[in-house]
Amino acid sequence: MSRTILPPSTIGMLGSGQLGRMFAIAARRLGYRVQVFSPDKDTPTGQVADLEIQASYNDLDAVADFAQQVDVVTYEFENVPIDTTKAVDRFAPIHPGGHVLHTTQQRIREKTFLQSAGIPITPFQPIRSLEELQAADKYNVPGVLKTAAWGYDGKGQVKIDSAEELESAWEQLECNEAVLERFVDFESELSIVAARGQDGSIAIYGPISNTHQNHILDLSVTPADLPKAVTDNACEIARTILSELELIGVLCVEFFLTKGGGLLVNELAPRPHNSGHLTVDAHVTCQFEQQVRAVCGLPLGSAAELRPAAMVNLLGDLWQKDAPDWAKVLSASDIKLHLYGKSEARVGRKMGHLTAVADTGVEAAEKALAARRLLA
Repeated sequence: MSRTILPPSTIGMLGSGQLGRMFAIAARRLGYRVQVFSPDKDTPTGQVADLEIQASYNDLDAVADFAQQVDVVTYEFENVPIDTTKAVDRFAPIHPGGHVLHTTQQRIREKTFLQSAGIPITPFQPIRSLEELQAADKYNVPGVLKTAAWGYDGKGQVKIDSAEELESAWEQLECNEAVLERFVDFESELSIVAARGQDGSIAIYGPISNTHQNHILDLSVTPADLPKAVTDNACEIARTILSELELIGVLCVEFFLTKGGGLLVNELAPRPHNSGHLTVDAHVTCQFEQQVRAVCGLPLGSAAELRPAAMVNLLGDLWQKDAPDWAKVLSASDIKLHLYGKSEARVGRKMGHLTAVADTGVEAAEKALAARRLLA
């Protein structure tokens, strides 16, 4: 049932990283108050929220108390325990709903859902033991063995080049359930970020072209240089997934574009996504404001692109010698700097990003990469 929650109501956020931080900024700009719940303190989200509550997600009494202080709840990552969402749901609506988390936080369930909905996906096999892995269809090798749950940014997965590597790969993962995905010789990677409101309306951002380094997103560019048929197909697939999941909020669909021009869905993220950060500077309504609008029952905003843009991630590697000289970057008037307020810069940790806008996506990418090189 649709429920409109107007400012200055209070929105609860489960999770306290950079996605929650940017959501909180968008929410406060619209006049909402924000409370954040996570096991940590002095967090990126907590720094900009009205109240930061530090407790375990498994402390269901604390979760219930939190839910009674807010008008609606959302989350910034999909590894929130299902029991936590159930505890919230007793006292406040939570979007996207627990059924969406149940599907998307576990790869076997996610891929089975996509398959049953007729969505093209990477060929896979569920694996629940070493014996199952050794008996797996060798047509799926070379491939990638991924934990069924809790994996992100390349963590929880091992590439397999031959059948002789199966046992060591299983031992490395140290899990009870996994998926063996056939290696796809893809042309490029892209994503669609989209939002669905409580009234069923959908707003879709055009495809974003993504480049990864060491399994971590490095560069995102919009508009992606794709044939119209591919763009239309990607948007239609995203629309179908949003509707089939009955999702309220923001969803990112990650795709492989095959060398033959086909699309395969790789993963789903039922939340704003790293590749969608450029929407803050390049679109009428950013992905974080869309999340606020959707979970509060407001009309969705326009997802129209104002200018081509590119985003590059800033990892903790840049901090290993000295603190970066941000004045060098900001000397370029068309570069936008976004820092996440994280206290410790570790190698591979996402600390912020740069966005550049230009007349073309290629030009924007060149500007963003050049600006980051000034920090090296």
